[in-house]
Amino acid sequence: MTQISKQLILDKLSQIIDNETGLDVVTSGMISGVIIKDGKVGFLITITPQDKDKKSYLREACEKAVFSIAGVESVTAVLTAQNAEPIAPAPKTGYTQPRERAQWNLTPVENVKTVIAVASGKGGVGKSTTAVNLAIAFAGLGKNVGLLDADIYGPSIPRMLSLAGEPAIIDGKMIPHERYGIKTNSMGYITGEQAAILRGPMISKTLHQLLRMTRWGTPQKPLDLLLVDMPPGTGDIHLSMVQQVPLTGAIIVTTPQEVATMDARKCAQMFQKTGVELLGIIENMSYFIDAVGNKITIFGEGGGKKLADEFSIPLLGNVPIDSSLREASDSGVSYSGAYVDIYKKMALNICSNLY
Repeated sequence: MTQISKQLILDKLSQIIDNETGLDVVTSGMISGVIIKDGKVGFLITITPQDKDKKSYLREACEKAVFSIAGVESVTAVLTAQNAEPIAPAPKTGYTQPRERAQWNLTPVENVKTVIAVASGKGGVGKSTTAVNLAIAFAGLGKNVGLLDADIYGPSIPRMLSLAGEPAIIDGKMIPHERYGIKTNSMGYITGEQAAILRGPMISKTLHQLLRMTRWGTPQKPLDLLLVDMPPGTGDIHLSMVQQVPLTGAIIVTTPQEVATMDARKCAQMFQKTGVELLGIIENMSYFIDAVGNKITIFGEGGGKKLADEFSIPLLGNVPIDSSLREASDSGVSYSGAYVDIYKKMALNICSNLY
């Protein structure tokens, strides 16, 4: 059997010509990061963000060339791009205008049409609850929906969907668990109730595996929508996500009080600065209806609307505090309370802007 070597791979890749420059991809310095392990080969193809559409053919051509080497079992080529130069702040708001996406991986998630991050910047605002119920609402609209739990340290999606156990693996791909018409994967299915103790580089690697080694859809039935439940903050997971996948946009979840909107604002700025479109704000725990029907704004009011106005994006909805919603989340059953229509309306609103 032919021994697979980096030089052999480069020799094969040197036969692939960039139609625009007339040079092969090796001579032009487009190939880097060659990895060989157990018959599996991976490498990067560096292009500019502006060329991502007209040079996408290079990925398929390069993969086909390397796959022809005896002993190669699989090939993964990733189109990459350099971060763009900063753009001056917008004069009216002081926020950074949307810029060229700060992204190195331009390869779409296999068999997934749309990827949306659900983020908050702050823990405890009901972001995971919102992500789960939005996913259920999208499924109710007939969409083929997936839900990725990107909170590696504190995954809560398995509990909210009452699912457990490591996903099956077929042909090197994890098969997502399914409930309520949602396909889902999470670190929690792998670690169970045990804590995940990982440093930054391992977090990014774990996210990559959950995202790209899960069989979310098929060529015949791709996912219409993959929601990503993001962890609190603006750290490694967030940066890895905007760098590893072409996000369609992000939804920001907050509660009305300033302490929450302050962190939500930072999260929104992070997405904006990395070129990810903000799709809207969801204000959670907006109010509480007491036993006699009085509307009580426990955490104040107007914070979500104020934040939406600052970024000139829609306020998608105001979700009240509801004990039945908490009970449904804790027990892993589908929420069917009085305010379920709020999630349906938000899902419809998002769909109307996307499709």
